Amino acid sequence: MANTRIITIDLNFQGKTQAIASYLIQHGDAVILVESGPGSTLPALEAGLAKEGLSPRNLTHVLLTHIHLDHAGAAGWLSQQGAQIYVHPLGAPHLLNPEKLIASATRIYGDRMDQLWGEFLPVAQNQLTVPNDAEEIVIGNLRFLPVNTPGHAEHHFSYIFEDVCFCGDVGGVRIPGYQYLRAPMPPPELHFGRWRESLAHLRGLKIARVAPTHFGMYEDVDWHLNTLDETLASMEKWLEVVMAREPSIEELREEFTHWMEEESRVKSLSEDVVRAYSLSNPVAMSADGLMRYWKKVRTA
Repeated sequence: MANTRIITIDLNFQGKTQAIASYLIQHGDAVILVESGPGSTLPALEAGLAKEGLSPRNLTHVLLTHIHLDHAGAAGWLSQQGAQIYVHPLGAPHLLNPEKLIASATRIYGDRMDQLWGEFLPVAQNQLTVPNDAEEIVIGNLRFLPVNTPGHAEHHFSYIFEDVCFCGDVGGVRIPGYQYLRAPMPPPELHFGRWRESLAHLRGLKIARVAPTHFGMYEDVDWHLNTLDETLASMEKWLEVVMAREPSIEELREEFTHWMEEESRVKSLSEDVVRAYSLSNPVAMSADGLMRYWKKVRTA
């Protein structure tokens, strides 16, 4: 079978292009979305579907890489429109009962929750499918392979479809037009060792293109995965040096922000692109993830 057409829908998160993608695949009666995006971007999702002559009610299946709000927030609403939702076993309980997830996000985002993420509705039990690692998902003539890829989060699948790897956030954040990427490192489950194992796993698969959720599809798979590996290594080395001084969380956030700003200057990133990176991967949140990793994993 020739490569199936994959459409990148730009969810125009917070009015910013190229920050969050949903990937649309249509084949026969199947209308499949990889990532629902957050509830706040449903108008952009509907507009993207309308361009293809579709509405949310036409969606038959939604595959989520993981349950963070920017990837899975709209899944409950889409399930109400009739879509079957697929998610990692560790993420499933939080889609059925999102209260804990919403409470922890509210601690971080406070009164910006609604503006950023919109409504997060539960998925009904009969609308939820929970595949295991490497248990093929068969939808009509299409085959998707969920690959357990922890490191960014424990509840993270990458999906292999034909020669494409939908790599969620374990594939980093990369804005089209720049040979540059970042590793999003939010708390509480950042783990450098597991992340590098996940990248090694992906390298061993037959992949010709990678499609991170932030943002778009790339054919330089070796460069992408190798650079991400190097980025993680340099982050961990930087963390070791900084944590030797026992900084407070405020100091760590400040130091990390300076480091990212300097990197942006060196790479000549435009303000617009820096904003896309910041929306997809808030710098302070990665600093919090680094601190949590240090206390939970490195000094445990």
